[in-house]
Amino acid sequence: MNINNALNPCRVCPRNCGVDRTGGENGFCGLDHQLHISWAGLHQGEEPMFAGPGGTANFFFTSCNLACVYCQNYQISQQGLADSVCTPEDFAQKALELEAAGAGFLGLVSPSHQVPQVREALIFAKKAGVGLPVLYNSSAYDSVEMLKSLDGLVDVYLPDLKYSSNAIAEKYSQAPGYVEAAREAVLEMHRQTGDMDIDPDSGLANKGVWVRLLVLPGGVSGLWESLCFLALEVSTGIGLSIMSQYSPLHRAGEFPEINRTITQEEYDQAVGMAEELGFELILTQDPEESPENAVPDFTDEKKPFASF
Repeated sequence: MNINNALNPCRVCPRNCGVDRTGGENGFCGLDHQLHISWAGLHQGEEPMFAGPGGTANFFFTSCNLACVYCQNYQISQQGLADSVCTPEDFAQKALELEAAGAGFLGLVSPSHQVPQVREALIFAKKAGVGLPVLYNSSAYDSVEMLKSLDGLVDVYLPDLKYSSNAIAEKYSQAPGYVEAAREAVLEMHRQTGDMDIDPDSGLANKGVWVRLLVLPGGVSGLWESLCFLALEVSTGIGLSIMSQYSPLHRAGEFPEINRTITQEEYDQAVGMAEELGFELILTQDPEESPENAVPDFTDEKKPFASF
């Protein structure tokens, strides 16, 4: 893939902004043609099958192609905090350091709006000797064309399937056409990597799709519809994380219906729906403990995940 061809006019994500990112024009994400990273390091907060002795070697990419009003990473996804330009050489060197420190996976966090640059960095890193399996962690608002360009480079896809209503997606995340785009993306992810395959000895994932489903207050995410899509059109052999960690951060206070944490009943209903549909690989969280333990602070550039 030629980076310039994808970024001029920009068609990297479902927004298809059509701007020339190689010539200084900015679309929704506000980024140019370079690779922008806000933080990279060992992270202990991912699912256990995506870690190693030292955790996950996570690269958190600057900005986002969504604007979730409740985003826990809003400091870097919407405020541009700690942004730095990263060359493929920089990326490879950092990945090698984290691999040597015991990381089990190389995690790409919110890469959807920088896929051409990320792809270039991944290829360079693999040639430089990075042997970590790759974990692609996105909001599922991904371009199928861009995902196809990653075929063979990504071992596990970890999409966060947020909504089953386009109106709700626009209201809370400014994401037009989210439902169709995200579902097509998940289908492509599954085409590439299939059901979850976890090594019985190490407990680490070999390949596959693992979907995160964040339980929102009042059922506004349409979780049942998303679960039905996954069960009927993708596979019950994928993994699920039913997440209870929603906290009314950032601008959530402007929306009374989501300006609270979820109840135990709301969470138990979500888990019950997943079990009813036949999913067997399900990870759960304790609603009483999740919110305070899941929120990073990127003003601390060295240890934004101090609570983990």
